[in-house]
Amino acid sequence: MWVLSASGSRWLGAVGSLAVAVGGYTAGTLPVREPWGLWAPRGSLVTVTGAVLAYLGLTLLVAAWWRYGVLLARGVRDARERVLATLGWWTAPLVLAPPLYSADVYSYIAQGAMVLEGYDVYGAGPSVLGAGDLGVDAAASVGGHWTDTPAPYGPIFLVLAQGVVKLTGGEIVPAVIGMRLIALGALALIVWAVRGMVAGAGRRGDGGGDGCLGGGGDGRGDGCLGESGALWLAALNPLLLIHVVGGMHNDGLMIGLMLSGVVLAARGRWVVGCVLVGLAMMVKSPAAVALLFIGVMIARRDGGVRGVVKGLVGPGLVAGGVAVGATVVAGTGFGWLRTQSVAGSIHTALSVTSDVGLGLGLLVADDPEPVKGVVQKLGLLAALAIIGSLAWRAWKGRIDPVLGLGLSLVALVALSPMVQPWYLLWGTAVVAAVAWDTRVGQVLGVVSAALVYETAPSGHTPWYGFVVAGLVLAAGLVWGRREPWGRPALGTAPVVDGDMERTRP
Repeated sequence: MWVLSASGSRWLGAVGSLAVAVGGYTAGTLPVREPWGLWAPRGSLVTVTGAVLAYLGLTLLVAAWWRYGVLLARGVRDARERVLATLGWWTAPLVLAPPLYSADVYSYIAQGAMVLEGYDVYGAGPSVLGAGDLGVDAAASVGGHWTDTPAPYGPIFLVLAQGVVKLTGGEIVPAVIGMRLIALGALALIVWAVRGMVAGAGRRGDGGGDGCLGGGGDGRGDGCLGESGALWLAALNPLLLIHVVGGMHNDGLMIGLMLSGVVLAARGRWVVGCVLVGLAMMVKSPAAVALLFIGVMIARRDGGVRGVVKGLVGPGLVAGGVAVGATVVAGTGFGWLRTQSVAGSIHTALSVTSDVGLGLGLLVADDPEPVKGVVQKLGLLAALAIIGSLAWRAWKGRIDPVLGLGLSLVALVALSPMVQPWYLLWGTAVVAAVAWDTRVGQVLGVVSAALVYETAPSGHTPWYGFVVAGLVLAAGLVWGRREPWGRPALGTAPVVDGDMERTRP
């Protein structure tokens, strides 16, 4: 059947993406006040119709993406040669859509306006914006708890948001489009970094798939199975398309900068790599985990005590210098140091440690919050232990440092006190670069396909979203057991790439 071919999947995904965008015009995360009237509510019947259309489109997109991944795993030529074109087709319908699946972009715009208006963005939330202030319409559309929550983001991202507000005057529609352009830039950065990582692996023959199998110079894509598969999991992923492009989450920018820094470090340019990771940290702090694994690369390259000391100290000094410099230049102050934990105070159903802590607290105490806090801290300690163990294994040459970073970020998300669906992308994009066709990559693909249903186009998290996500997860795991992707992700031997040492699966 044509629909099951690479071309059919490409068209099916494009139709699905278009349906999501069209449905979003009535069922998306629309602003409370929008003077242009483009994204105004249209009534309950139209809203429900738009939501149904968006859900159907999302299902088409997920089905097309998964079929495309199966074709890549089987080495189908047309699939591997046109991945970038497919990405363009699936992304284009979302570019001019209203905010989808989250109201966070309104917080970003309001926080940029707060900086311009002279408010302390780390001491107050968007609710401080009043009549006559730039971004007041965006502040009115900020969702729930975030109205009074200080910014947990670093100064680099706030400078970008400030620039968007300054250029657009804080008007909702142009400001949202401006933030989406930043998201598209982040997507381009992710694509560049993933291709660079796989190209380095392909030159060494250490897990970049089976090399470039034709089509590399035909203008239709990369023609390299490893590169195409990595882009399938990292960039074509519907979880990224709807939440980074559609929802404009700054996690995409963090991932792009972080992964680009790791690519440069793997090529021996670790100082520049750590500068990029430092910039990523100044978007969102979890990027700091990458410094540990860059340090592992340095230690393995230089060897001995000198290499270990350099690996432990060097990346932190460089990234720390970037953080200080960025903060001083931005002029927003060092308040981001004290707001890193504010998100943890907001309960999200996807956080296992928060759910378990709350349940135990309700059982054993009148006030469940202290018990919940203890369980959350234990979860973070467990995550740190896992990260340390993976770094140790990478240093010993038992696992690729890049894969270790990806798995560490997945563990950090799984055990964090606050978890959103798109947080899975932190580790998934990294794992994709070196292990998309392993069981680990397959499982992350299944979880990605399930998590897209957790959030409605309006940004709410309805109960039926969890039901559908659970059904997709169960079906995907059953399928994975019946048709496993066979390359092992763990168990590695050392390979040297120029100055930097990597490992071979």
